[in-house]
Amino acid sequence: QVRLIESGGGLVQTGGSLRLSCAVSGLTSELHATGWFRQEGPGKEREYVSAINWSTGSTHYADSVKGRFNISRDNAKNTVYLQMNSLKPEDTAVYYCAVRPFGWRHRPIEYDYWGQGTQVTVSS
Repeated sequence: QVRLIESGGGLVQTGGSLRLSCAVSGLTSELHATGWFRQEGPGKEREYVSAINWSTGSTHYADSVKGRFNISRDNAKNTVYLQMNSLKPEDTAVYYCAVRPFGWRHRPIEYDYWGQGTQVTVSS
């Protein structure tokens, strides 16, 4: 059974930083990608943020976070991190991590497994 558990969310002021973690268990292959998405609220679309290919380490970012966020992985801990710097109020959302086979995609529908989400709130 594949499980993803996010942590690290919280309340931070504009310009501050947070690091989110996504602990992944139950996968039998390294040929997968982990993505981070965010959702402002119920009824809003889930927005792509960043992704990493587990086997190669290649990364990708949405334009809205490029230069501010950094995604990385720790193979030994089966954990993916999202370091978020220079946070803005518009970054406020519930952040989800998700896993799909092979390479990254930006559409949520193409991911098979999801975590429960962690709230990030950036105050102005």
